[in-house]
Amino acid sequence: MRKGSRSFGRTVVGLLLLCVVAAPAAMSVPGASEKDIATWRSRRFGMFIHWGPVTLKGTKIGWSRGKQVPLEEYDNLYKRFNPIQFDADEWVRIAEDAGMKYMVMVTKSLGGFCLWPSKYTDHHIGNTPFGRDVLRELSDACRKRSIAFGTYYCVADFRHPDYPSWQPPDFPENSVGGKTYKPNPNLDRYIEHMRNQVTELIENYGPLSTMWFDTPRLVFREHGIPTIEMVRKLQPDIMINERVYTPQTNVGDYSTPEQKVGGFDRVRPWETCMTLCGPQWSWKPKDDPMKSLEKCVRILLFTVGGDGNLLLNVGPMPDGRIEPRQVERLREMGKWVKKYGDGIHGTRGGPFKPDQKWGASTCKGNDIYLFVMKWPDEGPLRLPAIAMKIKSSKALSGGKVTVTQTHSRVLVDVSPDDRADIATVIKLTVDGDAFEIKPVDVLK
Repeated sequence: MRKGSRSFGRTVVGLLLLCVVAAPAAMSVPGASEKDIATWRSRRFGMFIHWGPVTLKGTKIGWSRGKQVPLEEYDNLYKRFNPIQFDADEWVRIAEDAGMKYMVMVTKSLGGFCLWPSKYTDHHIGNTPFGRDVLRELSDACRKRSIAFGTYYCVADFRHPDYPSWQPPDFPENSVGGKTYKPNPNLDRYIEHMRNQVTELIENYGPLSTMWFDTPRLVFREHGIPTIEMVRKLQPDIMINERVYTPQTNVGDYSTPEQKVGGFDRVRPWETCMTLCGPQWSWKPKDDPMKSLEKCVRILLFTVGGDGNLLLNVGPMPDGRIEPRQVERLREMGKWVKKYGDGIHGTRGGPFKPDQKWGASTCKGNDIYLFVMKWPDEGPLRLPAIAMKIKSSKALSGGKVTVTQTHSRVLVDVSPDDRADIATVIKLTVDGDAFEIKPVDVLK
């Protein structure tokens, strides 16, 4: 590495440390309104889609550039990308069948390829053999079926000449910027390019439900805040996640725990993003284990029970189809969600906090929904007392439920023969707004 590169690297580290120390505890930029947050929360379950020319290799969508796939080959995959079986209406039907209410499409990843014909680069879908505007077709299909449509945009771009770093073969995925820097980067000019493309997405394919940023390496507060302000001005009711700049604390409208269910939190909106298959976000042709139906549904229940949204990822194949086995699993989920969706969509988490030792709960209006996944070895499920009277109860998954309420406990029981495999679903109706009940931990 040349001396100038080492100097730039030290400067980047210094800037990062300065930002970590100086970053304020709260943002001063305008955020989403309570109404817009409530609308976003109410959807609860959405589809994340990672797709692009890299599916021809079956490797990671961005991180494989220069690692699993040589740079020159990776950057020219788009010349062979021709997903002739892509059907936007079918993708949206699959999401709808799964019980999903929104979709977030990866429009540009670390490799810089754009799934729309951007006028700010030649590296886009319009210059592939396929040639069609994927985002136009998908956004239109979502609107026809009342599925909210949002876009993912990667802040970093290893291919763009003005973005400071690129990904060498030994690039650590969890590092801030990488060890190799381009000879003449211009971060300010790159940020202008990024904002131009984000503007295209909002103006050409909006209104969008969210602008989902990712990987803000080497982009700090001085660039991030004006970006948030720009997005909010272009579309005041849009939701913006926290990955706009580094560090990501208290940024944007909601947090995005990755590959794990977030903790119970009714204050800060959050959304778990997770893959349906394996750890790789884009399609992997071999040795890619898929989560079971039980695991998928329980992840959803623990998420909504914690007052979060679930953004479940699929990686379509090179020909444009979502892999049939993934479609089958999503439709299995949809059958379950259709049956018990009243306890998922439009709900808030709690009042009984989720825990692996028993299950999860949600609430809406005067109703509390219990999703019991683990019963005691003996006797009824013992829940903490709540400050409202339980007026009625019903086992939605079948059988008869017995509920006994005292000043210190709520005892819930269903015959072992009537307990469901994935979750026994019980509705309790109380004499007030269930969301007003103080959230409580379920005791052992």
